[in-house]
Amino acid sequence: MKQYYKKPLSWLLDESASENKHTLKRSLNGFQLLMLGLGVIIGAGLFSLTGPAAGNNAGPAVTLSFIVAGVGCAFAGLCYAEFASMIPVAGSAYTYAYTTMGEQLAWIIGWDLVLEFSVGAATVAISWSNYLVEFLSRYQIYLPAQLVHSPFEAVTLANGVTTHGYFNLPAALVVILMSLILMRGSKGSALWNAVVVSLKVGVVLVFIILGWKYIQPANLTPYIPKNTGTFGEFGVSGILRGAGVIFFVYLGFDIVSTAAQETKNPRRNMPVGILGSLAVCTVLFILFAHVLTGLAPYQAFKNSAAPVAIAIAHTPYKWLGQMIILAIIVGYTSVILVDLWGQSRVFYSMSKDGLLPEIFSEVHPRYRTPWKSNILFCIFVSLFAALVPIRVVGEMTSIGTLLAFVIVCGGVWMMRRSMPDAPRAFKTPWVPFVPIMGILTCAVMMAFLPWDTWLRLIIWMAIGMVIYQFYGKKHSKVRQSIKS
Repeated sequence: MKQYYKKPLSWLLDESASENKHTLKRSLNGFQLLMLGLGVIIGAGLFSLTGPAAGNNAGPAVTLSFIVAGVGCAFAGLCYAEFASMIPVAGSAYTYAYTTMGEQLAWIIGWDLVLEFSVGAATVAISWSNYLVEFLSRYQIYLPAQLVHSPFEAVTLANGVTTHGYFNLPAALVVILMSLILMRGSKGSALWNAVVVSLKVGVVLVFIILGWKYIQPANLTPYIPKNTGTFGEFGVSGILRGAGVIFFVYLGFDIVSTAAQETKNPRRNMPVGILGSLAVCTVLFILFAHVLTGLAPYQAFKNSAAPVAIAIAHTPYKWLGQMIILAIIVGYTSVILVDLWGQSRVFYSMSKDGLLPEIFSEVHPRYRTPWKSNILFCIFVSLFAALVPIRVVGEMTSIGTLLAFVIVCGGVWMMRRSMPDAPRAFKTPWVPFVPIMGILTCAVMMAFLPWDTWLRLIIWMAIGMVIYQFYGKKHSKVRQSIKS
């Protein structure tokens, strides 16, 4: 009979209970976890995806699309909250899978999350560089074109000469800066994130408050435009298709669970951070979408890459557009920070289990952070951001995150059956209905992702399985304990 080598729950509980200079420092409270979730969920996607979802799919009923997508995320969020309160250690879905489904599946999801967080941070860093160039140009400050593009990108200079970039310096620098903040400790990282999140939320609220009185009721009628005869183009199917388009705006709340081992009273605070960030964002997104589609006809957003600019043009507050660009620039730093945070904590957990070299789970004696893991990915992600064009990194898809959602939802269901009496500070309601709905919702989203996303995942997984076969299996602490 095949041995799945599951990590005993007792090991995890002992690990979460211990705290010394060799473990991550518990310094985060519920509010900081909430801000951590808001930091990665509220990104530029809100300012860019809402318009096309309204113009092409749902019309003014894009507000209902946000509700549908929020409910879909809530299924997974409830399952994450149970696991995070039950197993308050670093590693997120990797750790949960190790306990419920065995080592090999845990490796697969852990290795995949490493890719998603790393590529995500690099993609956002490149976009951050582009926004910075645009922002500075409005004040007649121009950075050398060769220093804001990769060597694989053709650049047309002001004199008409076409050349190639050398190095995307701003993209590399922002990754290095965020990595240094991470290495200094979770408390400082959380403080910076809280400041940035306050700015982002402030800009969203300013847009909602100032734009509300300029809403034209005619723009919201009909609220649900009649379907054109094509699935996904307005009507009820348009609301559902719109939910798929803006679903990815929500992704990121799962990164909160990677901070479980650095949280004070995680059994209480982890559900607050995960579910609280989802709830706050859903309310803000619905109000934002209502104002956006109320200021201008939804048809105006059909092919727009900057829908907020179109909406602001219908108000006297032209300065608000520049303010939003500034909020995106500053706000992107928190997305990069949290992506790097989540990645290093997954790597830390895999190293602690022996599946990766021990050096990556070494904790700094003063700051109590996995600093060597931070350094590795500071180098890797900064070079990736500086040397690879954004068209190669591509649109940041979330296939790994959705796979993690499926595994976590399935894991909660399995744990309820195999360990019904295990202590749970937070219990997912309506099991197995909620886990099943979470699995189905995320599986459907994965099925409709582009083929090249699946190809990238398969290639990365093949590399990971080679490492697992030749290193992970031989050094696995779970395997060694069982065999001994």
